[in-house]
Amino acid sequence: MDGPLPKAVFYILTFASIAIMIWQIVGQARFWMRGKKITWKPNYVGSVLTYVIAQRKVMGSRPREGAPLHLLIFYGFLSLFVATTLLAISSYGPMIGIPNFHKGNYYLIYETTFDALGLLFIAGIVWALNRRYRLVREQGQPIPDPETGKLNRSKNPITTTWQDFATLYLLLILGVSGYVLEAARISADPQPWDHFSFVGYAIAQLFPALNPRGYIALWWQHMVWVWCFFAFLPQMRIKHIIFATLTAAGHEEQPMGKLPTVSAKELESGEPIGAAVARDYSRWHLLSLDACMSCGRCTEVCPAYNSGKILNPKQVVQDTHRALRTGETIQAAISEEALWACTTCNACVEACPVLIRHVDLIVDARRNLVSEGLLTGTATLPLKQIAGTGSAWGQAPPEREQWMAGLNIPLARDNKPFEYLFWVGCAGATDPAAIRTTKAFAQLMQKAGISFACLGEEESCTGDPARRIGDEATFQSQAEINAAAFKKYGVSKVVTACPHCLNTLKNEYSDFELADLQVVHHTELLAQLVEQNRLKAATPQGGAITYHDPCYLARVNNISDDPRKLVGQKSNLDSSVPLLLRELSTEGSHARVLAEPENHGKKTLCCGAGGGRMWMEEEPDQRPGNRRAEELIATGAKTVAVSCPFCRIMLDASIKQISTEAINIVDLAEVLHEANQ
Repeated sequence: MDGPLPKAVFYILTFASIAIMIWQIVGQARFWMRGKKITWKPNYVGSVLTYVIAQRKVMGSRPREGAPLHLLIFYGFLSLFVATTLLAISSYGPMIGIPNFHKGNYYLIYETTFDALGLLFIAGIVWALNRRYRLVREQGQPIPDPETGKLNRSKNPITTTWQDFATLYLLLILGVSGYVLEAARISADPQPWDHFSFVGYAIAQLFPALNPRGYIALWWQHMVWVWCFFAFLPQMRIKHIIFATLTAAGHEEQPMGKLPTVSAKELESGEPIGAAVARDYSRWHLLSLDACMSCGRCTEVCPAYNSGKILNPKQVVQDTHRALRTGETIQAAISEEALWACTTCNACVEACPVLIRHVDLIVDARRNLVSEGLLTGTATLPLKQIAGTGSAWGQAPPEREQWMAGLNIPLARDNKPFEYLFWVGCAGATDPAAIRTTKAFAQLMQKAGISFACLGEEESCTGDPARRIGDEATFQSQAEINAAAFKKYGVSKVVTACPHCLNTLKNEYSDFELADLQVVHHTELLAQLVEQNRLKAATPQGGAITYHDPCYLARVNNISDDPRKLVGQKSNLDSSVPLLLRELSTEGSHARVLAEPENHGKKTLCCGAGGGRMWMEEEPDQRPGNRRAEELIATGAKTVAVSCPFCRIMLDASIKQISTEAINIVDLAEVLHEANQ
């Protein structure tokens, strides 16, 4: 590229294409800035290293097709980016005093290493193209059943457009033309060390000797594709290369189950709260909408979608994104039916590779509907009951102590010292099956010599159902009531058998001057007692019992190993080692006692009770619990162990609906209690 004119053209077109890319990004950033200022301090470098460079979310996927091919493309692309950056530094560095280091042994290592890594990129692109063609050919889009009108959920929710194929072919052309350009250089100007560039060297053997003009022509065609890539990047699905990096940089490291708290000032203003329009979300949430790659993973795992409901998490993101640009209200962009269908199980959040918090978006939209008085039907029942009695089940305060009869249960008001406050929960004091769990756990603590007490009639609903339905005012009122009780009795440790209470007390009450509160699930405490030989683990016959992981325990709070310890099964489901690596290495090496369903641990299937759905009307054939019940029954086990009162209620109904088999449902505390008789 000798001569001033070619150089001028090169620099003008390069900077112009980059400027076009930046101009588009800045244009989109104007929309993000319409949102509310973020209230947290991001860990910019740490989050980018974790979620972008280390690909933690993708590594957390099962080793199915999508994750490996994405890793090939990402790390292949990253290697080409690094190679280009190093070349640019060595070329332009001398202008600012950096010597040209692109020579000697470094150069030979550089050529061999990046020639090899570039093949990963091409292999990933070819794999992705093949997958896209197969999905279009074999699966297509969900279509209505001609008889029932329900969507056929056997179809994959991944949508494919011509732009997706165009993007993949552009990336393929960039990768292949880069190797062809390298081969042309070797053919036009052969050097003794060219064989270190083994891919380009092999391709060069197919070329006749090129003159310098031929090489220059190929160089220009390669640059045309590079300029196209820069100019069109913000319009392609792979724009998440940029936006997902920005999303990760601004990400707040907080528990998955913690919802954003509405300020007291907003609640007291008397004005509607929540998200009426897209700009009511934070700037980070709006940025995350642009990071969406429309991969469909969120929809693939959504229990509401898979049970035939209208909710489609990917569509929620896309409709909110559209509403941001058009100015239409969230209510106009997303149907109320879809918003109320969410169980807040966080399967979508866990699956999303670009950190979108779908549940935040949905609950904030619910908050606005509730504050506008648009909540009707059975969903209002728990709110009325909490407001009237302090119990989501409508139980009068004195009745919270009825289960204690004959058990000599200590109460906090006795003013005797205790280590743990046993938080029974609304279900644990009301539902007959849950009461069996409550009694069994209390007796196990007594047997093991654990110092504990209950609040009894002073216990009031944590507010979890109210918050997830969208009634933030009721939630905060309940939080203040319970926080006052904790302070009154000097509570520092809490144990509960309800994962929903666990999540709220552990992750959300920190906003109410309870930051130092230690909260554990009853299976965690029981597992500790088993390890200390203060209780004996159960020893069921192998495969006789299957275990259902509750969403709010396994996925939201990363507690899957301790429940399994209670029946003598070792697992490493809670490990920080990425799932992709665990499933390819050690997870299957432990002896199995439980008959595990296909989806377990963080990948568990939702029973359908969360998000206030426990109290909402539901068509029998649209119960998420039915799909889970089918999986549990398919294990061949005749006993289903649970560790959540909500799951127990929902699975009991689903199992009875879909099967005539005699399936016994018990809490793990009952299993352990029987083993310690």
